[in-house]
Amino acid sequence: MLIITLGHDRAQAVNDEVERLSKAGSIVEVRYPGWLANPVVVKKKNGKWRVCVDFTDLNKACPKDSYPFPHIDRLVEATAGNELLSFMDAFSGYNQIQMHPDDREKTAFIIDRGTYCYKVMAFGLKNAGATYQRLVNKMFAEQLGSTMEVYIDDMLVNSQRVEDHIGHLSTCFDSLNKHGMKLNPTKCTFVVTSGEFLGYIVTKRGIEANPKKIAAVLELPSPKTTRKVQRLTGRIAALNRFILRSTDKCLPFYQLLQGNKRFEWDSKCEEAFQELKLYLSTPPVLSKPEPGETLYLYISVSRSAVSGVLIREDRGDQKPKPIFYVSKTLDDTETRYPTLKKLALVVVTPTQSGRIAKWAVELSEYDIEYRNRTCEKSQVLADFLIELPPDMIGADPNVRESWTLHVDGSSSRNGSGIGIRLESPTGEILEQSFRLAFPASNNEAEYEALIAGMRLAKEIGAKKLQAYCDSQLVANQFSGEYVAKNDRMDAYLKVVPSLGSRVRHFRLTKIPRSDNSSADALAALSSTSDPDLRRVIPVESIGMPSIDIGETSMAIVTLEPGVDDAEEMNEPMDPEQVLLPDDWREEIRDYIHDGKVPTDRWAARRLKAKSAYYMVLDGNLFRRSASGPLMICVSGSESRLVMEETHSGAGGNHSGGRALAMKIKKNGHFWPTMIADCEAFASKCEPCHNMRRSYPDRPRN
Repeated sequence: MLIITLGHDRAQAVNDEVERLSKAGSIVEVRYPGWLANPVVVKKKNGKWRVCVDFTDLNKACPKDSYPFPHIDRLVEATAGNELLSFMDAFSGYNQIQMHPDDREKTAFIIDRGTYCYKVMAFGLKNAGATYQRLVNKMFAEQLGSTMEVYIDDMLVNSQRVEDHIGHLSTCFDSLNKHGMKLNPTKCTFVVTSGEFLGYIVTKRGIEANPKKIAAVLELPSPKTTRKVQRLTGRIAALNRFILRSTDKCLPFYQLLQGNKRFEWDSKCEEAFQELKLYLSTPPVLSKPEPGETLYLYISVSRSAVSGVLIREDRGDQKPKPIFYVSKTLDDTETRYPTLKKLALVVVTPTQSGRIAKWAVELSEYDIEYRNRTCEKSQVLADFLIELPPDMIGADPNVRESWTLHVDGSSSRNGSGIGIRLESPTGEILEQSFRLAFPASNNEAEYEALIAGMRLAKEIGAKKLQAYCDSQLVANQFSGEYVAKNDRMDAYLKVVPSLGSRVRHFRLTKIPRSDNSSADALAALSSTSDPDLRRVIPVESIGMPSIDIGETSMAIVTLEPGVDDAEEMNEPMDPEQVLLPDDWREEIRDYIHDGKVPTDRWAARRLKAKSAYYMVLDGNLFRRSASGPLMICVSGSESRLVMEETHSGAGGNHSGGRALAMKIKKNGHFWPTMIADCEAFASKCEPCHNMRRSYPDRPRN
């Protein structure tokens, strides 16, 4: 091995330490050892030297002792909320455990005076921590979890009542004397109401941030280099549990460390730094959860992070208090997740080394239940919500950000079609494909796509709309750069601004064709004439040009969507085969809008359960489906018209009753008795009867 030569000061510190350990009987001189290591000298905060031994090679050869260490957060929570505390530290705790004689010479190390080995357990050995934790767990087995908490050589005696504390200390001292463990009096504090334990301040009130860690941030000047920003984020990481929405507060720092760009501490970073200091000047006091108590996790999402706060609910006159703050930065992929998926990241956040399955095991010991809270009762939640960006609080998702619309038109000798891809601010995507039932040029198809997409966005309730198309002519005519040279183009050009004025903000941008692939594929789908094409997207038909029928109406006839997935075709229909009132929708709509329920308790219960499958948009009732789009609810003459059009209309094929009901459901219409009604309608269709009479039954054998 390589023998390291130390400087004068370090060599003197090593010789002094060896002399001290020799007098204490902790080390002994050894000859012909099989293993040999070098000493390592590190300067401590007080200016003195700490002498250790580098057991890197020995540790590589040793098997790992997997004895578990206590969970630090649980230990800290268990010690908070007590009347009296006593903190103790063992005197050179590792050195109080004897090494097995056969293993002693494996710990040999060399200095300029000779070679020595340890007779006691040395610092730096791979399994020293696990060995010591096993020892103290056996020593204090009867007290752990009730009157004592121990993490390696840090011991704490806690008492809920003042009069019990002396008795608890006496029991602890009896165990120490029984096993001959000695304490370091300079590091012990007895009978106090608060103190530092495992990096936190535990008190009767709860868990407080360590003032030293807070001062390390407050006293830090504005960073001038990347290394100092890294130091800042490291100090903040130690306080994350106490910082509400820490990721959002520190986002400018994290962005500064991304990539290899030139360091620039701008006004945004300085503002975030000062706001963080202001927040840490009055840090929150975290509460301690009680065993069996119901806890509530409130979660929220911003553009770049997800955050949560775990709280204790109201208990009499006490207000809810925070237990833990958690925050996570979203990577580039996660920023494009739908809101619901982002919220799930707060609850289960896998890391590179521990995936969801491991977290599922961690969470399985808790009884977790989701509740949709209707109001916030505490200042804790008010503080949590008030730090959200203003446009993220209390705003309808339709208006807080722009909806995104991609459109494309396609024209060929087989026909013309348009494709629409509409994305909500929260990531939900609606795709539509229309076949033009009239001759149209490619430019006219592009305009029809844009107009149909704008109408669809307006019907859904979008207030801000960002549209993209790959037609240079349409985009430049709308911007005024190009002039419409014929009457038809001029007519289309007048329709678009008129529709755009119906939303708060509308913008049209030209993008490359490669960036508009989704809408392009939908347009090609609707313009093809291949009858065997497997179509998952329902293809609809626009009967007349938009410039001929005006802006407020658009004749749409639903065509058969073609062959779909087998699972979708086998989807069971709703078995609500009951007689309905004149308009069955009114009862459900009234409950959703005003909460009106029947006086009969069981009828009210049935209505509440049934209404969970419905929603109201712009006064229209829609039924949710398992895998397809929302289905508009119809009644009376409307359902009769839908059956006639689907069964024997332009796109009808005189299908049987259940097949007819399936097709109507796929095309986006619903009423509870649709299966029975479709079977009755199909059985009375005269052309179907005539067709069956044309083909006599197969003769019997």
